[in-house]
Amino acid sequence: MNEYPWLVIARQEEGQEEIPGRDANDRIVEYLESTNLGTPDNQSDETPWCSAFVNWCVIQAGFEGTNSAWARSWANWGQEADWDNLIPGAIVVLSRGVSSGHVGFFLSATETHVELLGGNQGNMVKSAWFDQDRILKIRVPV
Repeated sequence: MNEYPWLVIARQEEGQEEIPGRDANDRIVEYLESTNLGTPDNQSDETPWCSAFVNWCVIQAGFEGTNSAWARSWANWGQEADWDNLIPGAIVVLSRGVSSGHVGFFLSATETHVELLGGNQGNMVKSAWFDQDRILKIRVPV
């Protein structure tokens, strides 16, 4: 396996972005609706949606997600990954403050940074670089 199947789906979503103001991007609402987040939060692209994006992609690929809009819910999904044998699409959970987080799909890494493809990165689906010292967990399917 050269990459996890949900990464193909995630790449097809690149460029989906929030709509400023009261309107919402229907696709982002679809991501949010794949979680257990209720109305009205699941109807606004202003709701944090990185976990919803990961959940939607994983489900679209035929796997079970966490069904949670909380990024750190992915820290308990699947099994711990081996950093030395990571393949693109591994799920990376980052810290953001004491209890918040961010989650996305592993693309590549340098000595100090990790590149993730994810949702709600600059209010859109795109790749971005993050400090490796923010990594809480890297998860892969069992």
